[in-house]
Amino acid sequence: MWKEKYNIGVELIDAQHKELFARVEEFVLALRSKESWDNKVEKVKETLDFMKQYVVIHFRDEEAYQKEICYPDCARHCETHAQFTAEVGEFIRLFEEQGFQEPLVQKFAGKLLAWLINHVGASDQKIADFLHSLEEPAHEH
Repeated sequence: MWKEKYNIGVELIDAQHKELFARVEEFVLALRSKESWDNKVEKVKETLDFMKQYVVIHFRDEEAYQKEICYPDCARHCETHAQFTAEVGEFIRLFEEQGFQEPLVQKFAGKLLAWLINHVGASDQKIADFLHSLEEPAHEH
């Protein structure tokens, strides 16, 4: 699932993205496996706990880096992070309320996958583009 083109060229952030992809891929594969639903629910809980902690750390690091390089789209990017954190929180609330029912779990998996590909594959690439623009020599006028 991870593609080298997702790298933005910042070691810490790229490593965190790879870890996110690895965990989500593991989760999706577990859901598709022929294991019992109880075993799958264990994986769901594990993934939820991981996401709850990891995205906070990752977003904090990524936002700190954006401020450091004076990334112009920082505010909007932080907003997307806050939105995703809220969505994960909402799934946690629904799981607590309704239990780990398959349709909800599948929806959660779909949300994680879509977010990873759209966010890391698209939004975060804009940080890489900005970094490249900083490295380009200024054009003479």
